Amino acid sequence: MMTMKSHSWISSPARALAFGRGRLGGAVATASLALAGCVSFAPDVPDTLIRLTPEHTAPAGSVSRGKLSDAIVVLEPETERSLEALRVPVQIDPANLAYLKGAGWIEKPTRLFRALLAETIRADTDQMVLEGADYEVKGKTFIGGRLRDMGYDVQTSSVVVRYDAVRWQRGNEDLERRRFEAVVPGIAPEAEAVGPALNRAANQVAGEVAAWVKEG
Repeated sequence: MMTMKSHSWISSPARALAFGRGRLGGAVATASLALAGCVSFAPDVPDTLIRLTPEHTAPAGSVSRGKLSDAIVVLEPETERSLEALRVPVQIDPANLAYLKGAGWIEKPTRLFRALLAETIRADTDQMVLEGADYEVKGKTFIGGRLRDMGYDVQTSSVVVRYDAVRWQRGNEDLERRRFEAVVPGIAPEAEAVGPALNRAANQVAGEVAAWVKEG
């Protein structure tokens, strides 16, 4: 189970020294200073707000026509609590999580991803694409799933977006599930670097999902 408690790498030097002695305590304090500027547990208002901007959009003036019963419906993905917050998660190790200091999402991450995915599918397929559960019983093809990761990984210095997509059709009990993943390595743990990398990774995943939907 993922925990939100503090890790020694991101605690203050004083706290780190309290848990260690001699060389061990000094090493922990040094590591704490290295990461102190990139992660935070405090509820401070972030200096930078991140959003997702689609790289592929339908051209201005484009019109989609069709029956509601033939539409593609993109649903808001499920996720864990770390992506329900408006802060960018930072994976310290498999068991510990923090948030990126000085940065936050402009809107709930799952809604941002849904909007990005819907616009990308709309641009790549030229079909009627709708968002939200209001159309769940009216559309034809449904795209849902679980947003597993959309944040920063300290151990690999990478931004990771991982989405388990599920596709099904109204009146058909068959489901198709596929995992999509994008990793952008070599990213500094700073808001000005993580934000664009998250947008790039999310667009890569959205483009691959759109191609999958287009294949039928």
